[in-house]
Amino acid sequence: MATTVKTTFSRETSVSADIKADAAIVWALLTKASDYPRWNSTVTSLEGNIALGETIKLKSILDAKRTFKLKVKEFEPEKKLVWGDGQGNRVYTITKNGNGAVKFSMVEKIGGLMFPMYAKMIPPFDQSFDQFASDLKKESETIMNSK
Repeated sequence: MATTVKTTFSRETSVSADIKADAAIVWALLTKASDYPRWNSTVTSLEGNIALGETIKLKSILDAKRTFKLKVKEFEPEKKLVWGDGQGNRVYTITKNGNGAVKFSMVEKIGGLMFPMYAKMIPPFDQSFDQFASDLKKESETIMNSK
């Protein structure tokens, strides 16, 4: 279950899932932009190349009219992916459990000095985070079981 912690100047939402699949499979799904809408019901489109320093354009079910322009800030294969903009970052982490499974976590922190002025306009992420993690787990395990 996703959890959200709110303060005056920020909001942080996180979710994690145990996935019975290789880190390479999870990583491949997280880093192939054009494939997101196929397996991830929270993303309607994702354009660009998910690689360090690149900018991607993401459209989400949370705000169908808005395109988020996000810079890839960290790119550590099969371990960590970070993208974000001036308002916040989303951090994806993959931790190997040693038994052919991984722990996936996703944390997004948004905020800043101006955050209190626009905080009410940002929809809650909890449900879409739960759905994102569930979709990633399902697709990763489907691929793993088809090997």
